[in-house]
Amino acid sequence: MQVLQAGSHKLLYLELEEEVIQEILTQLGLEARLSNDQRVLTLELQAPGRQAPLLLFDAADPGNLGWFSRCQFYVDGKTATVLQTPIRIANVNDGRGHPVPNALRVQIAKELPPNFRLPGKNPVNEQSLYGVLFNFLSALLNTGVAVCGGSLVKPLAGRGDADMRG
Repeated sequence: MQVLQAGSHKLLYLELEEEVIQEILTQLGLEARLSNDQRVLTLELQAPGRQAPLLLFDAADPGNLGWFSRCQFYVDGKTATVLQTPIRIANVNDGRGHPVPNALRVQIAKELPPNFRLPGKNPVNEQSLYGVLFNFLSALLNTGVAVCGGSLVKPLAGRGDADMRG
């Protein structure tokens, strides 16, 4: 991690290692095409062979109350940001424009404000971010991630998930 400064402005710059992220993906049985740009690392994520959709669900649907109570991660549906993380997500659409149920685009910001804190008010560094990424991806596979409000990110699972995909 580096601290970048331009005049009175400071940024934390994360030096994410693709090999470590690839190991996380392998441990979870996920595949991804990585794109490492100067300011963000993007994962074109897929869960090959997964019969069920990734557990990204609509928090407002009363039928999903059981999942909502187990959630560790929440996505702001208006900004696509995973709350308290430098992670943003987006649906991957098929040729007809419908969300692919076992795929997701995950983007990790590498430039953060110096006061940025992860869940539990923990300061951010590469190691802590790898842990958060592992837990987030594991939640998509096992316990669920809630989409709260907005329409930028479409849920992939939950009651009525077949209707959402068309």
